[in-house]
Amino acid sequence: MKRLHQHLESLGYECFSPNLSLTYKELEFASLTLEGILEEVTASNLRKDEQIHLVGHSTGGLVIRKLLSDTKHANRIGRCVLIATPNQGSKLAEIAGSVTFYVEVYKTLKSLTYHAVRQLKIENESNIEIAAIAGTKNNLLLGKLIGRENDGRVEVDSVYLPSLNDFMTLPYGHKEIHHQLETAKWVDAFLRTGKFNE
Repeated sequence: MKRLHQHLESLGYECFSPNLSLTYKELEFASLTLEGILEEVTASNLRKDEQIHLVGHSTGGLVIRKLLSDTKHANRIGRCVLIATPNQGSKLAEIAGSVTFYVEVYKTLKSLTYHAVRQLKIENESNIEIAAIAGTKNNLLLGKLIGRENDGRVEVDSVYLPSLNDFMTLPYGHKEIHHQLETAKWVDAFLRTGKFNE
Protein backbone atom coordinates (compact mmCIF):
# COMPACT_ATOMS: atom_id res chain seq x y z
CA MET A 1 0.00 0.00 0.00
CA LYS A 2 3.05 2.28 0.18
CA ARG A 3 2.70 3.54 -3.39
CA LEU A 4 -1.04 4.20 -3.02
CA HIS A 5 -0.29 5.97 0.27
CA GLN A 6 2.20 8.23 -1.54
CA HIS A 7 -0.16 8.94 -4.44
CA LEU A 8 -3.04 9.86 -2.11
CA GLU A 9 -0.80 12.14 -0.06
CA SER A 10 0.24 13.89 -3.29
CA LEU A 11 -3.50 14.46 -3.89
CA GLY A 12 -3.85 16.16 -0.50
CA TYR A 13 -4.79 13.38 1.92
CA GLU A 14 -3.18 12.67 5.26
CA CYS A 15 -2.66 8.92 5.13
CA PHE A 16 -2.01 6.15 7.61
CA SER A 17 -1.33 2.58 6.47
CA PRO A 18 -1.88 0.13 9.32
CA ASN A 19 0.07 -3.10 9.41
CA LEU A 20 -2.60 -5.80 9.73
CA SER A 21 -2.00 -9.53 10.21
CA LEU A 22 -3.43 -10.89 6.97
CA THR A 23 -1.55 -14.13 6.44
CA TYR A 24 -1.72 -16.40 9.47
CA LYS A 25 -4.86 -15.01 11.14
CA GLU A 26 -8.50 -15.05 10.16
CA LEU A 27 -10.02 -11.91 8.73
CA GLU A 28 -11.95 -11.05 11.90
CA PHE A 29 -8.67 -10.59 13.78
CA ALA A 30 -7.55 -7.88 11.34
CA SER A 31 -10.96 -6.20 11.64
CA LEU A 32 -10.64 -6.05 15.44
CA THR A 33 -7.13 -4.62 15.08
CA LEU A 34 -8.44 -1.95 12.71
CA GLU A 35 -11.23 -1.10 15.16
CA GLY A 36 -8.58 -0.55 17.85
CA ILE A 37 -6.63 1.76 15.54
CA LEU A 38 -9.81 3.66 14.68
CA GLU A 39 -10.55 4.05 18.39
CA GLU A 40 -7.07 5.47 18.97
CA VAL A 41 -7.20 7.89 16.05
CA THR A 42 -10.67 9.21 16.82
CA ALA A 43 -9.75 9.73 20.49
CA SER A 44 -6.50 11.58 19.92
CA ASN A 45 -5.99 13.03 16.44
CA LEU A 46 -9.38 13.74 14.90
CA ARG A 47 -11.13 17.10 15.05
CA LYS A 48 -14.89 17.03 15.53
CA ASP A 49 -15.54 18.00 11.89
CA GLU A 50 -13.11 15.44 10.42
CA GLN A 51 -13.89 11.99 9.08
CA ILE A 52 -11.73 9.03 8.16
CA HIS A 53 -11.97 7.54 4.67
CA LEU A 54 -10.97 3.88 4.32
CA VAL A 55 -9.28 2.36 1.27
CA GLY A 56 -8.36 -1.32 1.08
CA HIS A 57 -6.75 -3.60 -1.47
CA SER A 58 -7.78 -7.24 -1.86
CA THR A 59 -8.48 -8.82 1.56
CA GLY A 60 -8.07 -5.36 3.12
CA GLY A 61 -11.38 -4.42 1.51
CA LEU A 62 -13.15 -7.27 3.30
CA VAL A 63 -11.53 -6.15 6.55
CA ILE A 64 -13.04 -2.71 5.95
CA ARG A 65 -16.48 -4.17 5.24
CA LYS A 66 -16.32 -6.31 8.40
CA LEU A 67 -15.27 -3.25 10.38
CA LEU A 68 -18.23 -1.24 9.03
CA SER A 69 -20.51 -4.05 10.13
CA ASP A 70 -19.25 -4.00 13.73
CA THR A 71 -17.71 -0.62 14.54
CA LYS A 72 -18.87 1.82 17.22
CA HIS A 73 -17.29 4.67 15.22
CA ALA A 74 -19.41 4.66 12.05
CA ASN A 75 -20.18 8.37 12.51
CA ARG A 76 -16.45 9.14 12.09
CA ILE A 77 -16.09 7.20 8.82
CA GLY A 78 -16.50 9.06 5.53
CA ARG A 79 -16.40 7.02 2.31
CA CYS A 80 -14.69 3.71 1.48
CA VAL A 81 -13.07 2.31 -1.66
CA LEU A 82 -12.36 -1.41 -2.11
CA ILE A 83 -9.71 -2.25 -4.70
CA ALA A 84 -9.63 -5.79 -6.18
CA THR A 85 -11.52 -7.10 -3.14
CA PRO A 86 -13.09 -10.59 -3.35
CA ASN A 87 -16.38 -9.33 -1.93
CA GLN A 88 -18.16 -12.57 -2.79
CA GLY A 89 -15.22 -14.90 -2.19
CA SER A 90 -12.37 -16.18 -4.30
CA LYS A 91 -12.15 -19.19 -6.60
CA LEU A 92 -8.43 -19.46 -5.84
CA ALA A 93 -9.25 -19.62 -2.11
CA GLU A 94 -11.73 -22.40 -2.93
CA ILE A 95 -9.00 -24.31 -4.74
CA ALA A 96 -6.53 -23.76 -1.88
CA GLY A 97 -9.25 -24.78 0.57
CA SER A 98 -9.13 -28.32 -0.78
CA VAL A 99 -5.66 -28.62 0.79
CA THR A 100 -6.58 -28.63 4.50
CA PHE A 101 -3.08 -28.13 5.86
CA TYR A 102 -2.54 -25.09 3.61
CA VAL A 103 -5.58 -23.14 4.84
CA GLU A 104 -4.93 -24.11 8.45
CA VAL A 105 -1.55 -22.36 8.21
CA TYR A 106 -2.59 -19.48 5.91
CA LYS A 107 -5.82 -18.73 7.73
CA THR A 108 -6.73 -15.62 5.77
CA LEU A 109 -7.20 -17.82 2.68
CA LYS A 110 -9.77 -19.82 4.63
CA SER A 111 -11.66 -16.55 5.22
CA LEU A 112 -11.84 -15.90 1.46
CA THR A 113 -13.79 -18.97 0.35
CA TYR A 114 -17.30 -18.31 -0.95
CA HIS A 115 -18.86 -19.92 2.11
CA ALA A 116 -16.63 -18.10 4.61
CA VAL A 117 -17.38 -14.68 3.08
CA ARG A 118 -21.13 -15.40 3.28
CA GLN A 119 -20.69 -16.49 6.92
CA LEU A 120 -19.12 -13.13 7.81
CA LYS A 121 -22.64 -11.61 7.63
CA ILE A 122 -21.24 -8.24 6.62
CA GLU A 123 -23.93 -5.56 6.73
CA ASN A 124 -23.31 -1.85 6.15
CA GLU A 125 -26.11 -0.75 8.48
CA SER A 126 -24.74 2.80 8.72
CA ASN A 127 -25.14 3.20 4.94
CA ILE A 128 -21.60 4.48 4.56
CA GLU A 129 -20.87 5.09 0.87
CA ILE A 130 -18.72 2.34 -0.63
CA ALA A 131 -17.28 1.93 -4.13
CA ALA A 132 -15.15 -0.80 -5.66
CA ILE A 133 -12.55 -1.01 -8.42
CA ALA A 134 -11.80 -4.33 -10.15
CA GLY A 135 -8.82 -5.16 -12.33
CA THR A 136 -9.18 -6.90 -15.69
CA LYS A 137 -5.57 -7.75 -16.62
CA ASN A 138 -5.10 -11.46 -16.09
CA ASN A 139 -1.30 -11.48 -16.17
CA LEU A 140 -0.70 -14.08 -13.45
CA LEU A 141 -0.46 -17.84 -13.92
CA LEU A 142 -3.02 -18.58 -11.18
CA GLY A 143 -5.53 -16.38 -12.95
CA LYS A 144 -5.76 -19.01 -15.71
CA LEU A 145 -7.42 -21.33 -13.16
CA ILE A 146 -10.30 -18.93 -12.57
CA GLY A 147 -11.99 -19.06 -15.97
CA ARG A 148 -14.01 -15.86 -15.69
CA GLU A 149 -12.74 -12.30 -16.27
CA ASN A 150 -10.24 -11.59 -13.50
CA ASP A 151 -7.13 -9.68 -12.48
CA GLY A 152 -4.97 -12.76 -12.05
CA ARG A 153 -6.28 -13.42 -8.52
CA VAL A 154 -9.86 -12.15 -8.13
CA GLU A 155 -12.85 -12.42 -10.47
CA VAL A 156 -14.37 -9.11 -11.61
CA ASP A 157 -17.87 -10.34 -10.73
CA SER A 158 -16.70 -11.17 -7.20
CA VAL A 159 -15.53 -7.59 -6.65
CA TYR A 160 -18.96 -6.25 -7.65
CA LEU A 161 -21.79 -5.96 -5.10
CA PRO A 162 -25.30 -4.66 -5.87
CA SER A 163 -25.15 -2.47 -2.74
CA LEU A 164 -22.12 -0.48 -3.93
CA ASN A 165 -22.55 3.24 -4.55
CA ASP A 166 -20.25 2.97 -7.58
CA PHE A 167 -18.14 0.39 -9.41
CA MET A 168 -15.54 0.47 -12.16
CA THR A 169 -12.85 -1.67 -13.81
CA LEU A 170 -9.29 -0.73 -14.70
CA PRO A 171 -6.90 -2.61 -17.04
CA TYR A 172 -4.46 -3.72 -14.32
CA GLY A 173 -3.52 -6.94 -12.59
CA HIS A 174 -4.07 -7.76 -8.93
CA LYS A 175 -0.51 -7.06 -7.85
CA GLU A 176 -0.23 -3.72 -9.67
CA ILE A 177 -3.65 -2.06 -9.57
CA HIS A 178 -3.09 -0.34 -6.21
CA HIS A 179 0.31 1.01 -7.33
CA GLN A 180 -1.12 3.06 -10.18
CA LEU A 181 -1.56 6.84 -10.03
CA GLU A 182 -4.69 6.39 -12.15
CA THR A 183 -6.22 4.19 -9.44
CA ALA A 184 -5.40 6.80 -6.79
CA LYS A 185 -7.07 9.51 -8.89
CA TRP A 186 -10.27 7.46 -9.14
CA VAL A 187 -10.15 6.78 -5.40
CA ASP A 188 -9.79 10.52 -4.85
CA ALA A 189 -12.78 11.24 -7.12
CA PHE A 190 -15.02 8.92 -5.12
CA LEU A 191 -13.80 10.12 -1.74
CA ARG A 192 -14.51 13.73 -2.76
CA THR A 193 -17.79 13.34 -4.66
CA GLY A 194 -19.29 9.92 -3.93
CA LYS A 195 -18.97 9.01 -7.63
CA PHE A 196 -16.18 7.85 -9.94
CA ASN A 197 -17.19 10.22 -12.74
CA GLU A 198 -15.76 13.62 -11.81
